[in-house]
Formats: sequence, structure tokens, C-alpha cells
Amino acid sequence: METRTVPSDSSAELCEITCPSADRVAAVLSEQVSDNDVQGMAEIFKALADPTRVKVAYMLDRGGELCVCDIAELLGCSTATASHHLRTLKNKDIAKSRKSGKNVYYSLVDDHIRTLLHMTLEHQKEKR
Repeated sequence: METRTVPSDSSAELCEITCPSADRVAAVLSEQVSDNDVQGMAEIFKALADPTRVKVAYMLDRGGELCVCDIAELLGCSTATASHHLRTLKNKDIAKSRKSGKNVYYSLVDDHIRTLLHMTLEHQKEKR
């Protein structure tokens, strides 16, 4: 068994006694999310943990459908770098793509992703 020292300044964050609320625990247990869904959610957050990809997702939200060249211009980077970030967002079901002639256009997958971006931004602005 591993023991660890808890810094004294964190004492307000710990319960002084152990007395779980059976009703609350049962309510939460009755609505547990599957491990598979939790893993999928973590993958979305992992993809959006990169500030550049958050910018790209927000650009897609604001611009609707943008080609790789548009994203590269907006980011001030190469098309290869923009394509890498877009591919990551696509692989995590955050963005989708379509090819038209020689261009590839990207957009957000659905309104759930838009809502996630908007709510996160709103939360961030409230902290100021």
C-alpha cells in the first residue's frame, strides 16, 4: 500500500470524516457512462487539448466550411501543418471533409461540437 503526504494547505479540499451519501452515490451509479463512451469523450478532449486545434475548430465554427489553404492562411502556417491539425480533428470525429476538384474543405461534424466550443469559451470568459 502506498502512502502519501498531503500538503497542509490542501486540508480544506479533503473530508475530515468518511460518510458517503448512499442516496447520492446510488443516483450517480444509476446514470454511469460506459467506459467506451468515457474513452471517446477523453479522445475529443485530448484532440482539443492543443491550442492550435482549438483555434482551427473555432475557425471552422466561424467560417463554416474552409479549405486547407484557408486554415493555413488564418494560422500563418504551411498547408502541411494545417492539414495535420485538420486530419487530427477529423480522426477524432470533430471535423469532416469533402474534396472538390483539387481542394479539400473541412467543417465541424455537428452542432454538438459547436456547443462544446461555445460553452467552453463562455466558461473561459466568465473566469475573467
